[in-house]
Amino acid sequence: MFQEAPIYRQLVAERGDVPAQVRGEAERIKSDLQRVMPPLRTSAPAPAEPSWSGAPVGLALPPGTQQG
Repeated sequence: MFQEAPIYRQLVAERGDVPAQVRGEAERIKSDLQRVMPPLRTSAPAPAEPSWSGAPVGLALPPGTQQG
């Protein structure tokens, strides 16, 4: 991608290939995390969020009050 650009070659020569270093470090961290925190495996789908068609019980306005 940027490897053909002269400025990219110059920056890599001066600072090192920072994007490649970051990718390598990210892969290392990902592998460490997978080792200590394996992904959860669930056999049942998560319950759906309840849908409300109005004010929840207990939060209704008292009679004679107007919502503004």
